[in-house]
Amino acid sequence: MDESVLIVGAGSGLSASLAKLCFSKGMKVVLAARNIEKLEDLKKEVKAETYKCDSSDIESVKNLFKETDKTIGTPNLVIYNPSTRLKGSITELDPKKTQEAINVTCFGAFLVAQEASKRMLKRKSGSIFFTGATAGIKGFANSSVFAMGKFGLRGLAQSLARELHPQNIHIGHFVIDGAIGKKPFGDYQTIHPDSIAKTYLEFYNQDKSAWSWEVELRTSVEKF
Repeated sequence: MDESVLIVGAGSGLSASLAKLCFSKGMKVVLAARNIEKLEDLKKEVKAETYKCDSSDIESVKNLFKETDKTIGTPNLVIYNPSTRLKGSITELDPKKTQEAINVTCFGAFLVAQEASKRMLKRKSGSIFFTGATAGIKGFANSSVFAMGKFGLRGLAQSLARELHPQNIHIGHFVIDGAIGKKPFGDYQTIHPDSIAKTYLEFYNQDKSAWSWEVELRTSVEKF
């Protein structure tokens, strides 16, 4: 059976590059997002299945995997991309919006990993990848909400690697240390999404005798 990838939080940036690269390697692509209408062009290009999913909602994530059970079975690779940025002073941040942001960035990753793990453990193989950020390894002023979500995401990935690597489930956490883009952003050099996608796939193909759980990506020349 052909290998398959489920990309949660699909969009036009890194997710699109991942979908196109996986498709080019013969993988069946499944895309999940809150707004699947925006995925129509990508869906046609990579012949993907698309599913509406709020990754921060327990039942929505359960339903996503019930649907993929019918179409592709257990994915070989699951990639979690969603995150929500909410900037502001600690004295001014809205607690409700803060909770919602953390739910998307971190709790949703737990929900997706839980459903994926249940299935992969039965099959005794699989890979689960998480898209992290610089905010997951160091905090910045007025960015406490993003840091909480990304620190939690990194902790989740590290813990799952210790738990699941011995059971043949490969966990990957990718620290994107910079802005993703195809062109420079002002004075900043961006990281091309196609290049990031290649790293994900190289990570996916690591030999089991030398599995990593984390990789950090950044431009060769920084001005920040």
